[in-house]
Amino acid sequence: MIGVGKNKQYANVLDKPLSKGKQEVSLSAFAFLFSELVQYNQTQVDNIGELERRLEDAGYAVGARVLELLCHREKGNRRETRLLGILSFVHSTVWKVLFGKVADSLEKGTEHEDEYMISEKELLVNRFISIPKDMGTFNCGAFVAGVVRGVLDSAGFPAVVTAHFVPMDGLQRPRTTILIKFAEEVLRREARLG
Repeated sequence: MIGVGKNKQYANVLDKPLSKGKQEVSLSAFAFLFSELVQYNQTQVDNIGELERRLEDAGYAVGARVLELLCHREKGNRRETRLLGILSFVHSTVWKVLFGKVADSLEKGTEHEDEYMISEKELLVNRFISIPKDMGTFNCGAFVAGVVRGVLDSAGFPAVVTAHFVPMDGLQRPRTTILIKFAEEVLRREARLG
């Protein structure tokens, strides 16, 4: 019999294995959808802080789902339990899946023990966004900060995550830094684990 055993039929869609599938999304499609997300939320708010908070909330939902998917695909349903492990996971694996490359840098804050920074010279969500003069400090990186917070919270590492522009010498556009400030309980747990 020709083709026997090649195409397995599944009675239920939930029985199908999760394949890796095509992992790329057209950059123009992403830019369009993200632009629509920003424009929609802009009509719903009165100030820049509220707009950034709404983008962060949208990113949080994405981050929680990305963690579940990557833990299943990449780690055999295991999660990171150490602080540096989860930071490395976000900096490399999550960033590569979302943006096609590892983040430019991961640094520990020099002033505070609980602060870490992920920096990106040209963050994808800020690349195609033009900010009107009246919106001054608006940073679409708030969406990515929400993704990072979603991943960290879902993995059991609660943190306050914010996006900031940092001017760079020789660059026309400032780089974006995602500042991660972990909750005190995370630092206590890390000290106990040694």
